[in-house]
Amino acid sequence: MSSQPHAPSDDALAHSERLRALIHAQIDEAGGAIPFWKFMELALYAPGLGYYSAGAAKFGAAGDFVTAPELGPLFAECIAEAFAPVLREIGADAQFFEIGGGSGAFAGDALAHLAALDATPARYAILEPSADLRERQRAHLQQRLPADLFARVDWVDGPMPGDWQGVLFANEVVDALPTPRFVIGEGEVFEEYVTRDGDGFGRTVHPADALLGSAVRHVERQRGGPLPDGYRSELLPQLPYWVQAVAGGLTRGAMLFVDYGYARREFYRDDRDAGTLRAFHRHQVTGDVFALPGLQDLTASVDFTALAEAGTHAGFEFAGYCNQTSLLLGNRLEQRLAAHEALATDEAGRYTLRQQAKRLTLPGEMGEAFQAIGFAKNVELDHAFLIGDMSHRL
Repeated sequence: MSSQPHAPSDDALAHSERLRALIHAQIDEAGGAIPFWKFMELALYAPGLGYYSAGAAKFGAAGDFVTAPELGPLFAECIAEAFAPVLREIGADAQFFEIGGGSGAFAGDALAHLAALDATPARYAILEPSADLRERQRAHLQQRLPADLFARVDWVDGPMPGDWQGVLFANEVVDALPTPRFVIGEGEVFEEYVTRDGDGFGRTVHPADALLGSAVRHVERQRGGPLPDGYRSELLPQLPYWVQAVAGGLTRGAMLFVDYGYARREFYRDDRDAGTLRAFHRHQVTGDVFALPGLQDLTASVDFTALAEAGTHAGFEFAGYCNQTSLLLGNRLEQRLAAHEALATDEAGRYTLRQQAKRLTLPGEMGEAFQAIGFAKNVELDHAFLIGDMSHRL
């Protein structure tokens, strides 16, 4: 990188230009416009070029954003505490399925703590679309874990095949699903499309198809009135199909999703009329989602009411909904912090641990913006949501 912290290198700009050309070609092939979700899919996942497919650093201080597992072990250990009773109940065949493994930090800390809790899964499978991230995860976990635990980790190219029992976990995954964008015009529902605009990109709208149109009308009925003209936002009508697909043949077990977002009535407030879509680059948030394709993360907040509907439609029982602070405190955060503080060799180490706990839980940090929702099938997960239940908001 150059000496300017936010200026992309020449190589990075050339990489972005290759992706821009690819997207332009797709727009031309489609007759001049592609749905926004297709632009987002290419920007994030185009093989070798998309943000998550290419090799640039994503996570931590050197990347574009910091996720909870990158801060230290406390987050992963609390999730392990929540899942341990489920894994022990299922027994020797229990599997752990993580979607989007990040740097591998979560898997390393969670597996190590599950082993300490006598709840080691028979297999820890990671669904990671990026070949580059897979290699980083493999290197981290080989160094982090004892050989017998590392031997249980493997990487899969899709949902678990066949029937399986265990737990599914996804942290900051749903926000990165390519999302359609809709616009209300004269009471009608339109879908946002992306066009070429010189060297960059522009927007246009087409009438929404039946799936998106009916999903928007469903939102309007739930919020108690029509969305105003000019209202623009995101909606994932395919979310139920995605949840069903990633759960696959999960016959007994639990699912837990952690992400930032809102319950539906909060998500589609009248004053949130530009939606929640934004881009992250070098820890800066920007509304210009068309800038630097391939070099910035694109993300939209999660409608947790939609996620609740999707989980129950997939045949699971709703287990609970709360913010991240409540999830962690209800799953032994204070005990885990105390245990690590007792092992710290100096005051600086103890201070770092306390700062980690604050970032995870304070309202101005991750505590309230991030929320958790859980589902269970033929097991109990209610114990994970004993503090701060917000189900009434859904």
